[in-house]
Amino acid sequence: MEARKLLNASLAGIVIAALIISGLAPFDRATWIMEVAPVLIALPLMVATRKSYPLTTLLTVLIAAHMLVLIAGGAYSYARVPFGFWMQEVLGTTRNPYDKLGHFMQGFVPALVAREILIRGGHVVGRRMTGFLCICIAMAISASYELIEWAAAVSLGQGADEFLGTQGDPWDTQSDMFMALLGSTSAMALLAGWHDRQLNRLPAHPAP
Repeated sequence: MEARKLLNASLAGIVIAALIISGLAPFDRATWIMEVAPVLIALPLMVATRKSYPLTTLLTVLIAAHMLVLIAGGAYSYARVPFGFWMQEVLGTTRNPYDKLGHFMQGFVPALVAREILIRGGHVVGRRMTGFLCICIAMAISASYELIEWAAAVSLGQGADEFLGTQGDPWDTQSDMFMALLGSTSAMALLAGWHDRQLNRLPAHPAP
């Protein structure tokens, strides 16, 4: 238990430090606010419910990793993240692909969040149905995010370019959702067993 508390505190400290540093001089302040908004919502919620609804260690680590991806994207804007330029060079892509990593995580992590909530609440029975619903939920979140981007583009005009991060790609919305699909499917295929074992360590929350 002490080790778990130490891990949670360490992850929270890393995320908060990264958030503060990223907010000192971001590339674009409005973009930073929009990109880190999920972190500003999720982090306080996780802290407030750490005792009444503690998450599995696996999910906690993944959420922290997702937050760091969002924070970096907010600090530099997704088209300018240095790690993305390294990815571009290694993969030989024509654009900075960091935003695709972000959308992969947007499918990967929410799918695990949905899985934990569905199983612990006893809302669904059967591994296949659980996996299917988790992928559907992750895709719904991805679609909702694309609608938010559309709304930002309509309301802000050119000011939304950094938030959208399309880099001139007319199929950016479709490829973003495809990456979310890959992420959610990968999470279900690769981590379901590991997740089940951690869920079974929580009292009164058996895996399907």
